Amino acid sequence: MARALPRPRPPFAAVRRWYEDELGWPTTGTEPVELLTGPRFDVLEMPADAGRAVLRRMPRTGPVALLRPERGGKPAGDRPKLLMLIAAGGAEELPEILEWLEWGTLAADLTARGAGGRMPAPAIPAEHRASGGCGTREAAGWVRPPQPGYEVEDFLPATGFGAGIGDGGGVPDLVRLVSTAATECHRARLVRARNGQSDRACGAQPLAFSNASRMSAGTRPRSLTL
Repeated sequence: MARALPRPRPPFAAVRRWYEDELGWPTTGTEPVELLTGPRFDVLEMPADAGRAVLRRMPRTGPVALLRPERGGKPAGDRPKLLMLIAAGGAEELPEILEWLEWGTLAADLTARGAGGRMPAPAIPAEHRASGGCGTREAAGWVRPPQPGYEVEDFLPATGFGAGIGDGGGVPDLVRLVSTAATECHRARLVRARNGQSDRACGAQPLAFSNASRMSAGTRPRSLTL
């Protein structure tokens, strides 16, 4: 009597198992797999061009993922986005931090996902894939992947005096990260406008009254003095 062969594990199941079992991160349990933000971490989201500039200025951060547009059936917008993991609760603090830094609505491209939110689960890093492992259908990929066996909280920017400075992770504190991200988001927005690229977020607001003009006039926002 012929024996029934076991059905191969579908790629999405392997992705879910890696995040839940290896990292201890809760997922939606759906296909494509999504990670729940809030329980273990929050996420700062920004255009990829601005995010790359942030990574050059801050070479040591927590895990970072790249969200590609028009992938997995769920459009991410006209441009790729960079998702930077931060300590849980940081998303709720973002508006207040931006106000304190005197950015107001000028850093409109900088947003956050926190409690009750989710993000696409990036493809499992190649070094952690099983032989013949998962496919590449995921809408996101790791730029700086997490490391199994390490508590993610130890490597994420958090608020508080001296948070993230001089500790084992060496990550920047959240206020300094937001300051850098807001600056680079606005700078990238000005570059796109100068190059004539589409940017719906700009709306009809004249860029002459942006923080760029304030910097040239010598009235720098607080974020540039940190």
